[in-house]
Amino acid sequence: MIHFHKKYFFAAIFLFLLLVFIAVFVRDSVIRPYGGDLLVVVFLYCLLKSFFRIPVKNAIFGVFLFAIAIEALQYLRIVNLLGLEGNNIATIILGSYFEWLDILFYALGALLVYVMELGRMRNLRTGEGSGT
Repeated sequence: MIHFHKKYFFAAIFLFLLLVFIAVFVRDSVIRPYGGDLLVVVFLYCLLKSFFRIPVKNAIFGVFLFAIAIEALQYLRIVNLLGLEGNNIATIILGSYFEWLDILFYALGALLVYVMELGRMRNLRTGEGSGT
């Protein structure tokens, strides 16, 4: 079950750096809040698949549920309950407020991963992704 997959790992590193860039430098009303939500699901999926051999659907579903759980914690104002409202890193990671639209973008991120994995699996079956 534990298995290192370098392509997923490098994708996760790239996505992490992109998410940090968005969090630190992008100050808009679309990319930062919603693009980040979509990308965080893709990042978490790649991170999970970097180290574990998990079926695609199970990994996507698990990451999606995790994202919803974090959003639910935002609804409960977990950052404030933990006394971390002054901690920028905690606020960035956990978020500071609940929004229903975030769940839509988590779902879109999960759908994006699913479509990408379908394409990858199709290419592997036809030999297009094998480098031959």
